Amino acid sequence: MHEFRKDAGVIANLTPEQYRVTQQNGTERPGTGSYLHTKQPGIYVDIVSGEPLFSSTDKYESGCGWPSFTRPIEGRHVKESTDVSHGMSRTEVRSLHGDSHLGHVFPDGPPDRGGLRYCINSASLRFIPREQMEAEGYGAYLDLVQESV
Repeated sequence: MHEFRKDAGVIANLTPEQYRVTQQNGTERPGTGSYLHTKQPGIYVDIVSGEPLFSSTDKYESGCGWPSFTRPIEGRHVKESTDVSHGMSRTEVRSLHGDSHLGHVFPDGPPDRGGLRYCINSASLRFIPREQMEAEGYGAYLDLVQESV
């Protein structure tokens, strides 16, 4: 089992964009994220701590320009807080253990899937393909990932 924590060594090796997004509450430009069009089955983990955040099964195309998910893979790994930056009130989403800024959650997701849209920066994530999940210690989540998306 993983021990999820904010790792200074990992942070030191982030790209400038990953650092800006996760550590300085930045946002990728819409349409530029590396995982926006990923359709492969697997899970998305916090790039800093490795804690599991989202499943490809819950990913959908929202048209917003960022990867979108209907729910976290485990709610306890995601914390929400009010963000009043940029002249608006939004709900920020951060990883619990890594304290990485992930993005925001909005109440305009698919109604038949809970109605939420987790709008997440690719720079906050690392994707683990389904066939590598067991080897990387995420085998407990295999049942939450459909074999084809």
